[in-house]
Amino acid sequence: MLEGKTAIVTGSTGGIGLGIAKALAGAGARVMLNGLGDPAEIEALRSGIAQSTGVEVGFQGADMQRSGEIAELVSATARVWGSVDILVNNAGIQHVAPIEDFPEERWDAIMSVNLSSAFHSIRHALPLMRRNNWGRIINIASAHGLVASTHKAAYVAAKHGIVGLTKVVALETAQTRITCNAICPGWVLTPLVQKQIDVMAAREGLSAQSARQQLLLEKQPSGEFATPEEIGALAVFLCSPAANQIRGASLSIDGGWTAQ
Repeated sequence: MLEGKTAIVTGSTGGIGLGIAKALAGAGARVMLNGLGDPAEIEALRSGIAQSTGVEVGFQGADMQRSGEIAELVSATARVWGSVDILVNNAGIQHVAPIEDFPEERWDAIMSVNLSSAFHSIRHALPLMRRNNWGRIINIASAHGLVASTHKAAYVAAKHGIVGLTKVVALETAQTRITCNAICPGWVLTPLVQKQIDVMAAREGLSAQSARQQLLLEKQPSGEFATPEEIGALAVFLCSPAANQIRGASLSIDGGWTAQ
């Protein structure tokens, strides 16, 4: 379905981003990976996706806190493959603390990576999409883009900002063949979430399994994690003709979290 299309997925060397990158490649899109990690492991990921899907896969290690590097990520992708058709803004970091103890530098970093990077990448990719009058912008928000939790001031604020940014871009592209939507996952067993599970287990003297279930059931009525593969499949759907009139939507994939 996506043969001939080019996708950028930020924060795609693991977790949700990697699941989305694999799904887009599986649907035929060329994919530019981005993220942090050991160079040898990243190369193994890149070559593995390319071999398993038969599409071209690249890597560009832009730092999502640096607007100049984000601009180069977009322009380098266009130089290599001629266009940027699909942009998935997934890069994200987390810090958990009461607001009066929240370090200023962590607030600034989370805002930069989780929100401002999406603005910068959209700003540079959108003219390329307008040139071809086709594009898909998918912002990975969160259940925390729709509701709040304690001790996550920066993350919740940034993800609410992503939902608002999504709506503005959708309105500004409403009479084109470019769409912009947000996916709002609940708990997904990523390294960010595993870290929260480990902290809970240590703090409350729980086993890893008990901490995992307590974390899940506190928010997610299904008692099950959403998976990167499920989120990847939703991203592919949003790139399909069936999603032409899904614009400015925030699509939950959260086991019932925000239905409560």
